[in-house]
Amino acid sequence: MERYNIYYRKDGRFEGRISRGKRKDGRRNFQYFFGHTRDEVKDKMAKARHLATLNEECSETVSELYQEWYQSICHRVKKSTAANYGMKANKHILPVFGKKRIDAVKESDIYAFMKTKQSEGLSNRYISDIIVLMKTIFKYAVKVYRIFNPMDGITLPKKKKPDIRIFDDKELLQLKQHISDTPGLDILGTALSLSTGIRIGELCALQWKDVDLEKRLLTVSKTMQRIQSSAMGSKTKLVITDPKSESSKRTIPLSDGIVNLLKKFKGKPENYVVSGSEKAIEPRTMQYRFSSILRKAGLPSVHFHALRHIFATTCITLGFDVKALSEILGHSSVEITLNRYVHSSFEQKKEYMKRLDMNFQKN
Repeated sequence: MERYNIYYRKDGRFEGRISRGKRKDGRRNFQYFFGHTRDEVKDKMAKARHLATLNEECSETVSELYQEWYQSICHRVKKSTAANYGMKANKHILPVFGKKRIDAVKESDIYAFMKTKQSEGLSNRYISDIIVLMKTIFKYAVKVYRIFNPMDGITLPKKKKPDIRIFDDKELLQLKQHISDTPGLDILGTALSLSTGIRIGELCALQWKDVDLEKRLLTVSKTMQRIQSSAMGSKTKLVITDPKSESSKRTIPLSDGIVNLLKKFKGKPENYVVSGSEKAIEPRTMQYRFSSILRKAGLPSVHFHALRHIFATTCITLGFDVKALSEILGHSSVEITLNRYVHSSFEQKKEYMKRLDMNFQKN
């Protein structure tokens, strides 16, 4: 166990020191550390000792490092996750840093890279995802090659909360009316997402064996997405995998309205719900269907994911318990539900303020 010689000073601070060899006159040379607490000094000394053991040089390039790291993780992450890493690395990281030696990457290079990506129009959220991936890769380099980590202390760009356009009460009624008036299978996906908040990938992977109309339950156990065929390739393929997280695996109770609609289209257990056959349709096709529905209904264009936001907001307005709603949506915490998926209108805020009914007038 490593020992630390730390002393309390008269000025109220703590002092520690590490021997750094001897001077020409034979006296010891010390590096001093100061802090307001003993633990603060101890942490500073531990970091200094760690840095002293790191290699100053490493001829490995970032491209070689990435390939080595990728091979070490690709067997223990989902295919979709590995493909996502490959896409970000090949499209953004390797073209800039690939030929650079890992010991030559500086903090200033990282910040210049972030600035360039911002100028290219990438969102701060997406840039943050790229930088987090770089942090993971260089953390592996520190572990294997014991180099100084240039990613330590890098500050991620501030993420802006995305502006999600959802329908107001009139538009929502208009959409529901269009669904009621439209025969055919094309409207089922929109109706299901509007009634359950199910994600588009989960919706496309849904089979009739996942729907129990007698018990009025829908089980989410898989999702569909298009990923790169290989880490270095540009071709893509459609895959059905486990959902986003363990909390995404869930059973959702169904309302009367959606149960009655589902009964009209009930198919064989192995058939996919929104395609009506054994062949699935992909999320991109589902988005096209949704866009067509909005045009025919005379509604403004919004992304399919807006239906999930509309569902969450409607549930809160109806007085749903937030914990229950969070579980229906498949979130790992209620904070995600409240921060990302609940939207209140200005009219709703005015109504809430009226309920305060504070009277400061004399009787």
